[in-house]
Amino acid sequence: MTPDLATLRALDARDPLASKRGEFLIPGGVTYLDGNSLGVLPARVPERVEKVVREEWGQDLIRSWNTHGWINLPARVGARIARLIGADADEVVAADSTSVNLFKVLAAAIHVSAGRDPKRRVILADEGNFPTDLYIAQGLAGLVGEARAEVRLVSTDAIADAVTDDTAVVMLTQVDYRTGERHHLREMTRHVHERGALIIWDLAHSAGAFPVDLNGAGADFAVGCGYKYLNGGPGAPAFLYVARRHQPHAPNVLSGWMGHASPFEFTSRYTGASGIRQYQTGTPSILALSALDAALEVFEDVDLAQLRDKSLSLTRTFIDLMGPLCARHGFRLVTPEDDERRGSQVSYAHPHGYEVMQALIAAGVIGDFRAPDLLRFGFTPLYTSHEDVWHAVQTLDIIMREGRWQDARYAERNAVT
Repeated sequence: MTPDLATLRALDARDPLASKRGEFLIPGGVTYLDGNSLGVLPARVPERVEKVVREEWGQDLIRSWNTHGWINLPARVGARIARLIGADADEVVAADSTSVNLFKVLAAAIHVSAGRDPKRRVILADEGNFPTDLYIAQGLAGLVGEARAEVRLVSTDAIADAVTDDTAVVMLTQVDYRTGERHHLREMTRHVHERGALIIWDLAHSAGAFPVDLNGAGADFAVGCGYKYLNGGPGAPAFLYVARRHQPHAPNVLSGWMGHASPFEFTSRYTGASGIRQYQTGTPSILALSALDAALEVFEDVDLAQLRDKSLSLTRTFIDLMGPLCARHGFRLVTPEDDERRGSQVSYAHPHGYEVMQALIAAGVIGDFRAPDLLRFGFTPLYTSHEDVWHAVQTLDIIMREGRWQDARYAERNAVT
């Protein structure tokens, strides 16, 4: 049964996370359903960044590395993220970008796997994985040579059967960036381990959207970004996770000075730090890390089970409301309807997906488009309401009924879609 507006308002009135919406600066006249691409600005971030700029940088200058603890920011931010992904504080560090961190953990995983069995040299990945993950794997394989690493791509449903005796590491994104389909982290990790391989999880579309339990699943390595559901701002620092058991045997090949055991001794020979700090490379971006640090404070009193419950309720509501539009306007749901298999986004295919999304954005409902034909809608439980979902679907129906998407300006491709 399709829910009505009164029912959805009642859900919002009972929402235990409803007060969190007030901790974000949502622009007036905007229904924002693109938190899976860039999160909304948390209200506490501007004040924190201004303080860092005017006081810590402006007044205390270089002394702030010590007096304001800048040097410990990567570890402090990593510890905040650790709770959201089921890790311990000494297993996560915030640094660099997702792509750079993936290079680090891929190289580390190959090193660990080769130490166990030199025949294992294959990086196995989903051919539909986010392209930068595939590019990084291809670049690493090209650097070390086919004798050391080979990238093998298979379809999503073939991953499990493709783990063979030559597989060194399986590289998967937990939530598919196109469809919103969610891998079962625990089951896949166990399956990969039973076949003697390691696994790397990309949590870009997981962290902050629903609880993740890396340690409970026995995961080996993970990476993720800070600017989607973690709301750290455009280009926010990323994070990486290395299970404690691997840290003594999984070196960081991007051996920059911040990963050195004693960076301020300035020796000419590299000696890696022990523990998670070894996976830092260059000087951290203090402004960006401070923004992410402040953004993560929003999660401190959040029950992650409630976060998941609301995520499922929002996405389920959207799918129910979109049912009539699928029949009427030719949208095709590509996201699993099964709650267990769905992340916190819903995607629809449409022959004119790009034009429709541009018309929708012009009407104040912001999602995004992914080639060749997908409209993506991300639902951030901390600031999205059920009434937002209702408004978005009603607006989309009007756009389709009135044919607004056929305006020629909506067919002009932007550099960012």
